[in-house]
Amino acid sequence: MSGFLRGAKPPLVLMVQSRTPEDAIALMRRGIGEGAEAFGVQVCKLLPEHRTEGAYRRIFAAADGLPLYVTNYRHHTNEGKTDAQLAEELVQLADCGGELIDVMGDYFDPQPGELTTDPKAVEQQLRLIERIHAHGAEVLMSSHLKAYYPPERVIAVAKAQQSRGADIAKIVNDDTTAEEAAENLRLCALLKTELEIPYLFLSGKRSMVLRRVGPMLGACCWLCRLGDEESATKAQPILRRVKAIRDNFEYYEEDAT
Repeated sequence: MSGFLRGAKPPLVLMVQSRTPEDAIALMRRGIGEGAEAFGVQVCKLLPEHRTEGAYRRIFAAADGLPLYVTNYRHHTNEGKTDAQLAEELVQLADCGGELIDVMGDYFDPQPGELTTDPKAVEQQLRLIERIHAHGAEVLMSSHLKAYYPPERVIAVAKAQQSRGADIAKIVNDDTTAEEAAENLRLCALLKTELEIPYLFLSGKRSMVLRRVGPMLGACCWLCRLGDEESATKAQPILRRVKAIRDNFEYYEEDAT
């Protein structure tokens, strides 16, 4: 079991997409009061002047001991940086206290579906993951497919992430029809039998229900928002609402008789 996922149930992860450390810290404090069980800090949203070790440590300290997931995607304030630069920042984020570090599946070889198969790029990813592990952090490998992929393709992506040493696989598989949305729900459960590591499976389009019930089907956590942040990802469920669903959902043990 992943160290980031140290609780008995999939955690409620409050995503933090703030522009300044002060805003991030204030959001996290509010999140703790509303039941957040972990935080996802997207440092690529911080203004350039706040992209410092001191700022990272201040923000991470505000988690008050709760697990920390950290992303450093190419967009926002990372425009113009090379993947090598982003990779060095990931190692720095692990050193500053990030517990789960997001390594994009196409680091060192950008691809439309965010998964490279280039041998040289894969080797660079393997070395990066080794370095992050050496700093005591875990790795989530992410692929935002930016389209609908059928189950066999999604499973292949997840297994590729697993083979590169990821501790958690993350895939965002878009859907645009009711049929694709239903297939994504089925696939979320299917991944549990196909992978040896935890996974986060999301939809970026029609299937908002997947983001709300995915952990009940096998996904490892919820990614949430408080609800009033201008920078929040609107597809993510509101923390207090999904907490009420989860806390009132009855889990039944298999009948042993």
